[in-house]
Amino acid sequence: MTPAALLLFATLAFPVGYTVYISFAEINLGTFTPDEWVGWDNYLTALEDDRFWDSLSVTGIYLVFALPLQMFLGFAIAFLINASWKGRGIVRAAFIIPMVVAPVIAGGIWRMLLDPLWGIANYVIGTVGLGPIDWLGDPYWAMTTVILIDTWRWTPFVTLIASAALLTLPRDVFEAAEIDGANWWTMLWRITLPLLVPMIAATFVVRWLGAVKMFDIALAATHGGPGRATTVVNLFIYEEAFRSLKFAESAAMSLIILVVTMVLTGIFLRGTKMLEERH
Repeated sequence: MTPAALLLFATLAFPVGYTVYISFAEINLGTFTPDEWVGWDNYLTALEDDRFWDSLSVTGIYLVFALPLQMFLGFAIAFLINASWKGRGIVRAAFIIPMVVAPVIAGGIWRMLLDPLWGIANYVIGTVGLGPIDWLGDPYWAMTTVILIDTWRWTPFVTLIASAALLTLPRDVFEAAEIDGANWWTMLWRITLPLLVPMIAATFVVRWLGAVKMFDIALAATHGGPGRATTVVNLFIYEEAFRSLKFAESAAMSLIILVVTMVLTGIFLRGTKMLEERH
């Protein structure tokens, strides 16, 4: 275990430790090194920045809508592609495509599809008498667009996990219920979903850890705009660090987000464990 532990320390502990160190210091932009110890000043500056809190609220809106949507669609699609019907193998393979497309490429493609003048999305809704919609220029639709793109990209991930979970369910339970005259809705509500509750909770935690780091889609699709309507907290920290050169303040913001994420993840994991013990 020693080589693996040393590798983990080198790739994880050192960057985190250095981030902690510079968050308590003032960065010399001439040498890009910590220059003066300032204590908690960087953290106070971060917490007093209204833009930081705005980016947190944007991230919260994204998480509240995107995560439940991806979980619902992922498990619903898993039920469909695990049923016996012709061509389901092709559909299963096709669902992997969004996961392997690079986020920057995905964001660029969606920008073209949703272009207000030449995009195919407005052309399609125009055929039924709707639109045109300024998908990327209107604050409401820009956030909706980011959620839709992220859902398109990550719903297959939830679907794959859900499909694997469905294949592990005991078949004898369903056969006994079918003999007793239970219909598909009863088996879904009374058997399948209760058996899947621990897996649903675990999948939510895994997807939460990925969603809270969302950065690339917002950068590629909307660049955080219009205004700051889609500036999630990780994009804001990136802009503060590499555009405004506020590395120390950005490090403090990153650690604040890290602590909040760890606390919430701990709560979710505790809830997952409780669900597993109940089932």
